[in-house]
Amino acid sequence: MNKPTQETSRGLQVPNPFERLFDGPLTEQMLLSPAKFGLGLVPDRLAPDATTNMVCGFCSTGCSLSVHLKDGQAVNLSPSPDYPVNVGMACPKGWEALAPLQSDDRGTTPLLRNKSGKHAPVDWATAMETFCDRFKAIQSEHGPESIAFLGTGQMPTEELAFLGALAKFGMGMRHGDGNTRQCMATAVTAYKQSFGFDAPPYTYDDFEQSDVIVFVGANPCIAHPIMWQRVMNNKNNPAIVVVDPRKTETAVCASHHLAIQPKSDMALLYGLAKILIQNDWIDREFIDRSVNDFDQFAEFVSEFDLDHVASQTGISSQRIQEIAELIHQGKRVSFWWTMGVNQSYQGTRTAQAIINLALITGNIGRPGTGANSITGQCNAMGSRLFSNTTSLLGGHDFTKAEHREKVAGQLGIDVETIPDDAGFSYDQIIDGILDGKIKGLWIIATNPAHSWIHQSRCKQILEKLDFLVVQDMYHSTETAVLADLYLPAAGWGEKDGTFINSERRLGVLKKVARAPGSALSDFAIFVLVAHCWGVGEQFAQWTDPESVLQILAGLTKGQPCDITGITSYQQLDDEGGIQWPLGEGHAIQSNQRRLFEDGRFYHADGKAKLIFDSPQPMPEPACCEYPLVMMTGRGSAAQWHTQTRTSKSSVLARLYPNAPFVEINPTDATALGLKPQQDVVVESRRGRATANAMITPTVAPGNVFMPMHYDEVNQLTLSHFDPYSKQPSYKDCAVKIIPKV
Repeated sequence: MNKPTQETSRGLQVPNPFERLFDGPLTEQMLLSPAKFGLGLVPDRLAPDATTNMVCGFCSTGCSLSVHLKDGQAVNLSPSPDYPVNVGMACPKGWEALAPLQSDDRGTTPLLRNKSGKHAPVDWATAMETFCDRFKAIQSEHGPESIAFLGTGQMPTEELAFLGALAKFGMGMRHGDGNTRQCMATAVTAYKQSFGFDAPPYTYDDFEQSDVIVFVGANPCIAHPIMWQRVMNNKNNPAIVVVDPRKTETAVCASHHLAIQPKSDMALLYGLAKILIQNDWIDREFIDRSVNDFDQFAEFVSEFDLDHVASQTGISSQRIQEIAELIHQGKRVSFWWTMGVNQSYQGTRTAQAIINLALITGNIGRPGTGANSITGQCNAMGSRLFSNTTSLLGGHDFTKAEHREKVAGQLGIDVETIPDDAGFSYDQIIDGILDGKIKGLWIIATNPAHSWIHQSRCKQILEKLDFLVVQDMYHSTETAVLADLYLPAAGWGEKDGTFINSERRLGVLKKVARAPGSALSDFAIFVLVAHCWGVGEQFAQWTDPESVLQILAGLTKGQPCDITGITSYQQLDDEGGIQWPLGEGHAIQSNQRRLFEDGRFYHADGKAKLIFDSPQPMPEPACCEYPLVMMTGRGSAAQWHTQTRTSKSSVLARLYPNAPFVEINPTDATALGLKPQQDVVVESRRGRATANAMITPTVAPGNVFMPMHYDEVNQLTLSHFDPYSKQPSYKDCAVKIIPKV
């Protein structure tokens, strides 16, 4: 970084209400002797040799795992047999969830970059003094908006909320976002615009109730295996339609696979809508009662005749007609999408094209129906509602004065401390560094130096910062090694909190292991920051995660996501998780609840909106120099994101290739003279990556596919974004393949 950091030390006292976070009284001596941290056993409520249930910390499915303790430490685990999400099943990542906690590269003490540019261990008192002094100096010189944060959907809801409130209301940051922007921002925007609130309407039981299931840009067989198992449990012998350019594992199992041209899904969906409307295969009663703008939508899709759609998508007119008839004949049709839609330069309108099909056919609010976005990270839903980034705490709106006043009143803070807009999105924060607007950045539990689109540009930009703080389980991530100050954090299984899964279910995670060395939970680190910054009293009621859940519940009163009826972690345990909404005094009639059963949505008039726009051409199509379109996605059920955790498990590492690979159609491979398993260079206008050639008909001629998990892949991707959600479009860029001799 630009300015080497000086090593200093001073005492730091933290008031008594926070003692329970640190396994005993926290004194100046303990701060100066970091080995004292993290040595406490699991909480007293867990017997030393007990078995306890907690939700998994990988994906958004939200499975429950039974963790088995011996002498107060987790020794192994198994899937919880009766939890309504996974009913006794777990994917490979869940079975290996404890392994990443034992890795040799866990952070055990804060690290500060010294005058020679190397990381050196320091105590927490020095770390906190440096953190506050450096960030405050930047604000003093460049203004309060010159520092920002990037969080994650991997943290518990309570920590997300604490971070967002501390940064924006306490530290004066205006700009902060999370890596949920990389996976779910499109679904958030689409739901807000169409329904009036970010509201995935479904429950997992819908997988088992549908008679027609349509997956668009989704590969649950690999990405969400337990959800796919729920599909396999469906006793209705459902028709399964997969819309995906690639013959994915899910497409292999489907009854209908539409191998469309990349990014032609919107044209296909509009073409289907035209056929349904033209044949009166729609639910006019539901439309009249619950939907706005139908006439305008019908006029718009009238231009999408079969021949035009067939030419755009590469799917025959007969096949498109067949799928429209299938949707018409279905009594319970559910539509599902995930990253193949969300991570697109026109993702929001594509998601809304899916929503529109559900609305015009009345396939919403009933068992086995819905326009259903499958979430990515374990707590992306918590991030969406409570991280204080895309929305004000509790699903409120920064731009509405009445919402700011409500939140300020509930928290007992000055309303003037709450910004009147959400601030910069992730891409704007990165560009803000390049433009000199952002000088200091705090990154928590995410790895943008690997995962952000056009990776090499991102790394160069991060190096321009005056001060970079990275807070993570591991000191070895691509982002952590760039930090001026590294803060060691506890991981899943080493702290308490809640996650919210794809179907809106709150589940509990628990401390079942010690964090190594002086690593602290993110919540405890936020306590230290608040105190050292001088705003500890502002957060005096934020004493522990469970107390914060109650603060958040109060903020949701009257909101669609109302959770005032959730009173404790024990209640969540007893009920097998609870889906929002659950208002105060309301009884839980079923542990499988869906939204919009009454046909009422969250816009002021109670109706949903049909929103549509013309499809746009791919920003970087194949050409003579770069004749192939590269797509990215999940590689296997044993890999997760940047492999920061899954790579720590020897079991998981044996389940997927260690080196990156690229799927190439046999026709293209023959033209290039390639042999199976041959090393090749994949080159885009931005970079080059070496990969192993996997020659397979699962990709069409003219397309290639690379799993997103490998560091090399985002050296190739094109930096472009959906204009409404600001989500990166990872799945389309032009490349060429060069054989290695």
